[in-house]
Amino acid sequence: MPVISISIPQIGEGLQEARVVAFLKQPGDHIKRDEPIYQMETDKAVMDVECPVEGILVAWNASPDDVLAIGADIATIEVVDKTEEKAPAAVASPQDSVPLTIPQIGEGLQEARVVAFLKQPGDSVKRDEPIYQMETDKAVMDVESPYEGVLLEWLAPVDSVLAIGAEVGRMKTAGPVQPMASGHGAPATQTTQSAAPTATTAGVQGIPPRTRAYAKEKGVSDSDLATIPAAGAKLMPDDVDRFLAGSPAPAAAPKAVSKSSFAHIDKQIPGKQRVLNSRMVRSNSLVVPGTMTMVCNWEAIEAERAKLKAGGGDFQPSTFTMFAYACAKAIGSHPSFRTALVGDDTLRTFENVSLGIAVALPGDELVIAVVEKAETLTWTEFADAARAQIKQARDGKDQAHEAVTVSLTNMQAAGLRQAVPVVVAPSVATIFLGEVHYGYTNGSEPKLQRQVNLTMTFDHRIANGMGAAEFLGAIRTAVESIGKTLS
Repeated sequence: MPVISISIPQIGEGLQEARVVAFLKQPGDHIKRDEPIYQMETDKAVMDVECPVEGILVAWNASPDDVLAIGADIATIEVVDKTEEKAPAAVASPQDSVPLTIPQIGEGLQEARVVAFLKQPGDSVKRDEPIYQMETDKAVMDVESPYEGVLLEWLAPVDSVLAIGAEVGRMKTAGPVQPMASGHGAPATQTTQSAAPTATTAGVQGIPPRTRAYAKEKGVSDSDLATIPAAGAKLMPDDVDRFLAGSPAPAAAPKAVSKSSFAHIDKQIPGKQRVLNSRMVRSNSLVVPGTMTMVCNWEAIEAERAKLKAGGGDFQPSTFTMFAYACAKAIGSHPSFRTALVGDDTLRTFENVSLGIAVALPGDELVIAVVEKAETLTWTEFADAARAQIKQARDGKDQAHEAVTVSLTNMQAAGLRQAVPVVVAPSVATIFLGEVHYGYTNGSEPKLQRQVNLTMTFDHRIANGMGAAEFLGAIRTAVESIGKTLS
């Protein structure tokens, strides 16, 4: 039986080297084709590498933590069932229809999702010209044509998940060609190249295309998908189901942590905080923040609250709930603050207001309660809905989703008058409500009043300074005339 070498695979263009993380099989082990045999780390991810043949592992040619060049030999295997490609078919004439198949980009990939078609039937195509985009669990990439000719048809719609080697289209070639071998992007003498992943695709690494397609069916946005914790090495449809059901992921095995010579205690970051951290890290690379503060007279809200309290009854909403209702009304009349940025050039304005309210949990955890269609509700309906959603949040249910464009954070009880809130994409703004205190009006004559500071951080990619100031001013007007706002 022949002995062959296994080399470090090329996973996307531009990679020069990889670190050996761990060996999953030992010399003498029988290995099946497509069975994971070792783990490697690139500058994009840690991944399992699967065996391209069935056989007996003879030896490893490297050790864990070794850094090897792409293409370097890492192991030798005695082949039991050699999986050679079939001999290519005879050279086709220029008039023949030839298939375009999903290429094998790196070892171990089983499927890919069709993201977009860059050429349409009838278009002339040059060799090495990008013709469609596909997504694996490692990246989104352009796939280039191995032939020159005319595109005849696409055989699958966008968002289809196809097996590696499956036909995705057909071409009529402009000259004699050798048809592509099944499972490969091009004949051995040609190379199907792909673009390196861009910043907008970084969040998809480690998410198999079937999971992304399933998430799309369930209405889960790409931004939320990137924050879902995985129970295993990769995000699977079951993880999406747990996210939609509000259930935590199963506890993962403890990870190794660096040693320290000083006395300390290590503990895992809570699941909800990990999700929030992921959102904030992503936002830090996307949002262009601007922050402004406006002083607001709080006396009308306090008077309205005193009136409700004096009247008795079960309906006793807080001054913050009144403030939140004023915000909902202002958002409803300012479309820019019902808007999220999709990609780099598309503004998505939502028809209704999904108002986010930050809710603190024990252990310094934070979740978001959401009041849906907030601007359409009467004052009583809004107060009841806010109470119900905040209760769910205090029970641990995080309700954040892509249509939550503005969130409120109330720090009055903590005695804070001023803070710089953080915007978490895809939201456009976060509004901080400060402690009530005595201050002077800005009118012609100084006058002492009960007031608060309203501080807003907004995404400058969606709203500019004057528009943000007008929006914050509309909130102040609604608060200072709260009796009219609530009626």
